[in-house]
Amino acid sequence: MADPVFLVTGASSGIGAATARHAVQAGYRVVLAARSTDKLEALAAELGGPERALAVRCDVTEWGDQEALVAATLGAFGQLDVAFANAGFGAPRGFLESTPEEWRSMVLTNVLGAAFTVRATLPALERSRGHLLLTGSVAGRRALPGSLYACTKWAITAMGEAARLELDGTGIRVTLIEPGMVNTPFFDSPPSMEALRPDDIARAVLYAVSQPRHVDVNELLIRPTAQSG
Repeated sequence: MADPVFLVTGASSGIGAATARHAVQAGYRVVLAARSTDKLEALAAELGGPERALAVRCDVTEWGDQEALVAATLGAFGQLDVAFANAGFGAPRGFLESTPEEWRSMVLTNVLGAAFTVRATLPALERSRGHLLLTGSVAGRRALPGSLYACTKWAITAMGEAARLELDGTGIRVTLIEPGMVNTPFFDSPPSMEALRPDDIARAVLYAVSQPRHVDVNELLIRPTAQSG
């Protein structure tokens, strides 16, 4: 059988790019989605070119882009086995910080974008009895002062469980990945503590997808040793 296919949104850097690298090492063909095509195409070339890695520009807040992403995946590789709804970004804490426009973009990307990825990939995942993963956060398990970002990640916590309940009996596994502090381009400056690295989260993702078919790892909460909250 052909090697399985692993789709990652938000794949141009950070957790998404690290997960794509680990997936290729584990024998997957990968589909890389993000709004930044230059980084995507460079990563696709690094990971083996068209036979192993497909770069697709996708704004996850646009339903048409998500439909096109899945169509490109099936057109190139004929199947979809793992879908990782990973795209997202944050904003400064404080309900008088950031701007309404930045808030709108963040909520649309983090919540609606993830929901669109779920909706777009489900028919193909049902055929493959595949695996759906979503990037949540420690911030999706506890409120943070003035953090609308945390509110979006609480929505992802609920979305992961809602999807798991709906898909019970289909053979599709659902995993919520909940990182603590990770040193990625997500932050304007490096964290003050010894934070997690993108590879740390990528290994957790590959752990979940590598389990036997009868094992569904529903949640993985991963904090740096130095992070207390």
